[in-house]
Amino acid sequence: MEQIIFATKNKGKIKEVKSILHEFEIISMEEACVAVEVIEDGKTFTENAIKKATEISKITGKITMADDSGLEIDFLDKKPGVYSARYLGENTPYIEKNNHILHLMENVPEQKRSARFVCAIATAFPNGKIVTTQSTIEGLIAHEIKGENGFGYDPIFFVPEKGKTTAELSPEEKNAISHRGKALKKMKELLAKEGEISH
Repeated sequence: MEQIIFATKNKGKIKEVKSILHEFEIISMEEACVAVEVIEDGKTFTENAIKKATEISKITGKITMADDSGLEIDFLDKKPGVYSARYLGENTPYIEKNNHILHLMENVPEQKRSARFVCAIATAFPNGKIVTTQSTIEGLIAHEIKGENGFGYDPIFFVPEKGKTTAELSPEEKNAISHRGKALKKMKELLAKEGEISH
């Protein structure tokens, strides 16, 4: 089975990816002994995903997949958006980021709390070929932090049809409807159709 490096250092994300792409042998950057830091300076999620995947693929000579994802809040002019991971500083704990957003949204009525998670996935091949997919999940910004599952902004992202935040969903429930889950499934279909990866 061909190995695919997934270009992330986020342990929560790699666990999610391995669970969704269980037919493939996914390894993290840590497992591939790659410590390089890719500067995410793209204007879109797709640009950042492509940059990460191509740079790591060039260094390792292996098929590399990368994602860029983030939270867009309509009331905050789609912020934090592509800066979601670096919002309020890269090393700021998510509990602080989430509390800050809840504070900004304190008196905002329900109908103006619309938000979405966006995820772009790029797969780069050693021959220079790149394939991309993108997906979203629509929801609302919750009024309080809720849930122990997930990571990042999951505890403040409320999914109306589930009546829960994404941090209150089980990993299986979340992967079935999440932006990353949907984008990864699209990528899985794309790669199978193109016959690019044996598994």
